[in-house]
Amino acid sequence: MLPPVTLVLGGARSGKSAFAERLATDSGLRPIYVATGRAFDGEMAARIADHRSRRGPAWQTVEAPLDLAGTLARERRAGHVVLVDCLTLWLTNLMLEERDVAGECDTLCAALSAPAPGPVILVSNEVGLGIVPDNRMAREFRDHAGRLHQQIAGVATDVFFVAAGLPLKMKG
Repeated sequence: MLPPVTLVLGGARSGKSAFAERLATDSGLRPIYVATGRAFDGEMAARIADHRSRRGPAWQTVEAPLDLAGTLARERRAGHVVLVDCLTLWLTNLMLEERDVAGECDTLCAALSAPAPGPVILVSNEVGLGIVPDNRMAREFRDHAGRLHQQIAGVATDVFFVAAGLPLKMKG
């Protein structure tokens, strides 16, 4: 049985999305995939297509590049599990739209803390393990992601870190 909130962190191509998808399908609940990515170019369109084909037709897909809290309020329901992939793309979208990132993160964490009839799994890239970025926007992004991960880890019952396809349970 899945807890109300699970956070899955990992690097690029670490296997975090596949692990989160297995958590969702193994739950026996009907899976809803909340996609935050936007296909700004052909490479991103190919990534999105790869994710869709891997999931298969059993998954309902909802696109939510900006209003993640509102989408979760609508989609979390009994008998379903919601998988959000991914938080770092959502942060990118917020920054590109010049939104109040801290405020949006607080709103998301409040939504995750509220009682809901179905569980949610959130996937995100851990971007704070490398070198300090050489430009302001990249440093702001890294800092927003780090703060958001800490906030959500505080709300989540289970937190996993995935590297080389291997999940390490960090909390729960």
